[in-house]
Amino acid sequence: MATTTTTSGLTREGGGGEDDRVMATAQKIVNSLNTSKNAREDMLLILSSFDNRLSNLSYVIKTGSESQSSVLDTAEKIILRSDSGMSSNAEAFSWYDSAGEAGDYLDAVDKILDLLDNLSVGPDPEVLDRAETVLQVAMSRLEEEFGHILIRNTVPLDAERLYGSIRRVSLSFAANEGEIDEEFASFEEVESGSVCFHERGGSLGDDLCVDLINSEAVMYLKDIADRMIRAGYEKECVQGVEKLSIEEVQRIDWKSLDEKMKKWVRAVKAGDRVLLRGERRLCDVIFSGSDSAREVCFNETAKGFLMQLLNFAEAVSIGRRSPEKLFRILDMYDALSGVFPDLEAMVTDEFVYSEAKGVLAGLGRAAKGTFVEFENAVKSETSRKPMLGGVIHPLTRYVMNYVKLLVDYSDTLNSLLENDEDELDGLQNDDSERLQLESSSPIARRLLALLSTLESNLEEKSTLYEDGAMRYIFRMNNILYMVQKVKDSELIKILGDQWVRNHRGQIRRYATAYLRAAWSKALSCLKDEGIGGSSNNASSKVALKERFKSFNACFEEIYRIQTGWKVPDPQLREELRISISENVLPAYRSFTGRFGSQIDSGRNAGKYIKYSPDDLENYLIDLFEGTPLVLHHLRRKNSS
Repeated sequence: MATTTTTSGLTREGGGGEDDRVMATAQKIVNSLNTSKNAREDMLLILSSFDNRLSNLSYVIKTGSESQSSVLDTAEKIILRSDSGMSSNAEAFSWYDSAGEAGDYLDAVDKILDLLDNLSVGPDPEVLDRAETVLQVAMSRLEEEFGHILIRNTVPLDAERLYGSIRRVSLSFAANEGEIDEEFASFEEVESGSVCFHERGGSLGDDLCVDLINSEAVMYLKDIADRMIRAGYEKECVQGVEKLSIEEVQRIDWKSLDEKMKKWVRAVKAGDRVLLRGERRLCDVIFSGSDSAREVCFNETAKGFLMQLLNFAEAVSIGRRSPEKLFRILDMYDALSGVFPDLEAMVTDEFVYSEAKGVLAGLGRAAKGTFVEFENAVKSETSRKPMLGGVIHPLTRYVMNYVKLLVDYSDTLNSLLENDEDELDGLQNDDSERLQLESSSPIARRLLALLSTLESNLEEKSTLYEDGAMRYIFRMNNILYMVQKVKDSELIKILGDQWVRNHRGQIRRYATAYLRAAWSKALSCLKDEGIGGSSNNASSKVALKERFKSFNACFEEIYRIQTGWKVPDPQLREELRISISENVLPAYRSFTGRFGSQIDSGRNAGKYIKYSPDDLENYLIDLFEGTPLVLHHLRRKNSS
């Protein structure tokens, strides 16, 4: 006789394939009925009355029931023995040191699941109840094991590998408080040893792939997940996945917030390239037995991670707007915008996607609002303390270093500012600049208007100097600094060569105005008017002596004051000295050549003609060095 296996896994002896199929079908029908024991017995009598081949069906089912009970006894012992050995503080199941024990446990779970598959309601309610109770114990244990394996086998992320090279820019942004000279002190160029940096978000390689969990543990997780999914415990299994988190946003100082914003940018990029893609791979492997579990697991994991990131970004976007935050906000906007295609492709949770889209829009509004705040701060900065020596104002350094960094975000700012219509408001009345604005990109229009606002502010600040000549030195220093920052950076591509030419012309006009304001009085002493027709008469000699004395006094006063003025740029400093020489020395040579002999013939001639033209030329070298030189130095230099 041949041995035939029935659909319940039991065996019987039979004579042919057709008889076996009839018996198997009848047994399946009886076992699948959700009926009482008496109803099943009635069904057996009915079936046997139709076909005598079914007369042994009661025996087969009875024998199968006894076999199922035996299988349940064996599996139950393994599951309950293992579970009873764990106290609330016990270590998790040892999957590595005792692989055989773990394998026995999973085999026992498989037997219970097979048994329940064949029983459905089953021929014996007692066997069914016991099997379901044991299965619940097993599922609870496997859920715990799933979480323990995740925790113990998470692979630490290598920061050096995750974060690409970060381009550093030597600029530090200070808190927006206090007087302008204190507030913007950190924006001046400093030595490399003490420089602070604005670090843009790091870049991650497109081919970066990092395992989040040890590969051996992944297979154990898959073994557990397969059984929990088969048992209908998908939700419990998914909830066992540990969620990623980021520290909540608190009310912190700018320095600490800046660090957190940098970490956020890195977390977004790492989260997209490594964590989310890694979780996607893990879910695809571990939950390969269930499409729904795979999606639920991934979305729940992604939701926990992403919502922490999005909550932080939202807190930043609605927080106090101050200029120093702009670059970090733009970094955050770029980072989130950059991973959006991946979020669309991987995250199917509509709520998370909608939240991410809303936060991205919020960061965009925050960036625009912060930029406007910066524009207003430049316009309304009203410090009344003049810079010693007419040097470059901290506001100028602040603004120019700030806008240099903005160039790196040109594409982002162009998209954010595209529909703004108020770019022309900050312009001075310069038709060429207005024409340039109308044909430029949104960021170019805003920067041109911003720099025009800065110039207006600087012109106002120049009036703080009582000396008219110093006002022009201050303006030249600051405009030249602006020109150099534009010319020597990517700003030239945005503002254009014409802007540089216009402002170089402005510097030349300021230089001419300086000469007129500083040297007109001294040069007036070297004119012929008022000396008289004959230089030999007494009145003419008296007038001549007064002219030389007046010139000497003017020159010494200019020397004393303007040696304390500072022109940092060596080329501008030299050009100013040459311009002074070309205007003053010829006039002095001519005057002394015509009238000097009359003074030389008398006693105390050195009292009136104190300096030769060469002396004056030597003294002019000391101007604009920022170190005031007093009269005794001048006389000592002359006497030597």
